[in-house]
Order: sequence, then structure tokens, then C-alpha cells
Amino acid sequence: MQIVTAAVIEKEGKILIARRRKGEAMEGFWEFPGGKLEHEETPEACLARELHEEFGIEVSVGDFYCSSRFLYRHGEIDLKAYRAEIVSGEITLQVHDEIRWVRPEELLNFRLTEADIPIAENLAKEVQGKNLR
Repeated sequence: MQIVTAAVIEKEGKILIARRRKGEAMEGFWEFPGGKLEHEETPEACLARELHEEFGIEVSVGDFYCSSRFLYRHGEIDLKAYRAEIVSGEITLQVHDEIRWVRPEELLNFRLTEADIPIAENLAKEVQGKNLR
């Protein structure tokens, strides 16, 4: 099973998602940015490295948020999501063709990868729970 990390980056009540560009695996799907864990790398270090490689940004990786497992045709992944905050740099796209800042309750309106859907559902429920208080 491949461990993959994902960032839940929030700004002004909105969450960052990115769309995989044409020619990339999962092209056209939206995702929480991140990537595959390398040998002897912690998930937090992986997430910081991937966000630097894919977006040119430095992040502070925070608390573990949740995980999601999904069996794709190419194999099973364990997607581990962490809260993260951009600390420097401007987002430049390398493997994505678009980013959006989306309210949590709108995340499920996007064509997300299967592994990202449970994370989006958790974020939407979190907001719904706050609104009920």
C-alpha cells in the first residue's frame, strides 16, 4: 500500500484544491495537494517537500486531520491529510492547471479523486456542525 499525503490549507474560511493537468495521472480531477511518501520520510516531511516541488511554496505542517484509503487500478493508497499553512512563496503550478479556494461545503461540487472525497466530506460536516451550534 502506498502512503500519500494531502494538505488541508485554509485561508479566510476557504480550502485550497488543485486540478491535475492534462497528461498527469488522474488528469482533470481535483485534489488536496500533496504526494507520495518516499522511503524513510515522515508524512510531514513528505507534505512539505511535495508542496515545495509542486507549488514552490514553503508550508508549516500542522496536526493530522484524517485519512482515507482507496483501491485504484494501479494499487491501494492510504491518503493521510494534515492541516498546513503557507509560510512563504507564491503558488506556481507544476502538475496542476488550476487552483481554487473553496468553502468546505462546496468541495463536493468538484470532481475530486476518490481518495479525496472522504476528506472533503469531513470538512463539510465540520462546517455544518459549527453552523448548528
